[in-house]
Amino acid sequence: MVIGLALGLLGGGGSILAVPVFVYVLHLDPKQAIAMSLAVVGVTSAVGVAGHWRAGNVNLRVGTVFGLVAMAGTYAGARMAQWISGATQLVIFGAVMLVAAAFMFLGRSGVVPELSVTRARRGRVALVVLEGLAVGLLTGVAGVGGGFLIVPALVLLALPMVEAVGTSLAIIAANSAVGFYGYLGHVPIDWRAMALVTAGTVPGIASGVYLHRFVPQHVLRRVFSVFLVLVAAFILYRNLGTVLAAWSRSPS
Repeated sequence: MVIGLALGLLGGGGSILAVPVFVYVLHLDPKQAIAMSLAVVGVTSAVGVAGHWRAGNVNLRVGTVFGLVAMAGTYAGARMAQWISGATQLVIFGAVMLVAAAFMFLGRSGVVPELSVTRARRGRVALVVLEGLAVGLLTGVAGVGGGFLIVPALVLLALPMVEAVGTSLAIIAANSAVGFYGYLGHVPIDWRAMALVTAGTVPGIASGVYLHRFVPQHVLRRVFSVFLVLVAAFILYRNLGTVLAAWSRSPS
């Protein structure tokens, strides 16, 4: 439910919660957790897109361009993950959570400045394409959906905040589907656990999409950012020592 609420209210944050649930609550292998979180977040985001689509909050043209670039990066990242240890993936995941917390704590959900249109025409589109590729790689390698990066990038293209959230969910759904496909056949999938978690997230995102118009975004983002810092600190505490030890044993 909380994973779904985060996606519906913020346009991101679902995978940041899903991976710890699979690893530390259901005690699954990190690679399994990352692959399964992509499926959960993908299905949940697709449900959320339906609500935003009916409200006219999905920009299909911008979402298609950004999404295609991000999907290519996601598939590449999922294939690269075969050569990265599960502990390293979780360390990357924890570091990205800290960045996400900073974005959410400092970000604002107010109106988009008029200058953003001019900036987008002066080369911001190229920057957003590069960001789409980076978001895709992170999604594939660490299972991070990237909503906390996608939403600001879409705002730079002069999309209103509510439209950026709806479009972000569409991109996350496509990204997650491609990432999950990249993991299939390479990691075992616990279909029952994945279905049970998904069953809880779907009503959560439906509620989040509805509540999005009523909840003060700046307050929600700051509270969520503090929570992310706590979870990231726990993940790094559990995995950073393992990664550093492995690096110290590797030949120079």
